[in-house]
Amino acid sequence: MFFSSRALLNTSLCSGLSLLALTPACVLADTTDNLMNRSTLTGDWGGERQKLIDKGVKLTGDYNSETFSNLHGGIKHGTRYSQQVRIGAQFDLSKLLGTADAGLVQITVNDRRGHSASEDLVGNRLPIQENAGGNFTRLSEFSYQRTLFSEDLTTKLGFMPMGNDFGGLPLLTNFVNAGFCAHPLTQSNGSGWTNYPTGHWGGELRYTVSPALTLQTAVFQVNPEYNSRSSEAFSMTTKGTTGAIMPLEAIFTNNAWLNGQYKVGWYYDTSNTRKIGSTQKANNRTGAYVLVDQAIWRDEQDPESVLRAFGQAASSNAATSPMSHWYSVGLVKQKPFASRPKDSIAFAYGRAVFNSRSRDVQEAAASSPEQADMIASLDSGEQLLELNYGAQVTPWLLLRPDLQYIIEPGAFYGAKRSNALVAGLQVKATF
Repeated sequence: MFFSSRALLNTSLCSGLSLLALTPACVLADTTDNLMNRSTLTGDWGGERQKLIDKGVKLTGDYNSETFSNLHGGIKHGTRYSQQVRIGAQFDLSKLLGTADAGLVQITVNDRRGHSASEDLVGNRLPIQENAGGNFTRLSEFSYQRTLFSEDLTTKLGFMPMGNDFGGLPLLTNFVNAGFCAHPLTQSNGSGWTNYPTGHWGGELRYTVSPALTLQTAVFQVNPEYNSRSSEAFSMTTKGTTGAIMPLEAIFTNNAWLNGQYKVGWYYDTSNTRKIGSTQKANNRTGAYVLVDQAIWRDEQDPESVLRAFGQAASSNAATSPMSHWYSVGLVKQKPFASRPKDSIAFAYGRAVFNSRSRDVQEAAASSPEQADMIASLDSGEQLLELNYGAQVTPWLLLRPDLQYIIEPGAFYGAKRSNALVAGLQVKATF
């Protein structure tokens, strides 16, 4: 086997638990509340946690692991484990400085370890584990946020992933595959757009026009190489900057009984990027997306029991992006049983469309006419089905058994591979 699952799990748990040493000594001795009912694993630290919050300091931490086995198809059978540990601190400057509307400072450090089931076992493009990749400790966010002139206008400046505040739906964190959770992959595949945990320098502006409409925009550094290097994990570097990316997003909110949220966005990247299959460069990259989260049924006697539908449609620059389009639809049933108020059942279908220019390049590079014919016969994209059950065991512990079926897993790599069936478990714990 590629690695010892028990040894890796023990090492990973130790690395996660070692971060808890950063919290006060009273953490492990806290008996003021019940382990099964407290909101976090480590509780209130004998009252010290709440005292810090009252003074303006909020400390956070969480652990997320995803273990998947390939049961059929793909490259080979096997099991892979990946994990993420995140610690953070929020500083409410209004409380700390005794000054009204002084703003909020956010610091987040992320650590990822493990191996990718997509890379090692299936050979597909849409990552089976959303937390796989970039296996090192890094500074993910160091930002400052405050209102400007009125509560309706806010700004955020600093080093952070642009996707923290743009182009995502919170509902999609109910899924494990990165194709769904929680941004269309056309964004990061075809531009300088970055999602968590990769940070870049930037600034955001958000204006709440009304309870039903919010407009936001930003300018972020594009740095495709240096910010993914482990040697630059805490440098917040500007080296390697190729341009700037500017998103525009409108957020429509429906607060009716069957509520919903709808996002329409567009982005422009000023980077000069080589065109697919050409020596020429495009002087910009653009993309657009539409995201929908809509309640379609709600129990009148139990409003927490709700069925939500979502949809994503996204496109990216045809000249430079290997993934030209992404489409997905799905359902999330919240509170599936009266006795399980915080559980969920989620099902989704997605399709990532491979750029035909990239396919032409693959065919031209084939080593034989037979291989070229095989590549030409591949589907024009990869398809994905995901079904899972999110069990909120305690307020701080979530277990999510997950099943994924990948159709045409070799479509993006010019390889003929059988459709793959993978099964796994996601574990989320809040410190």
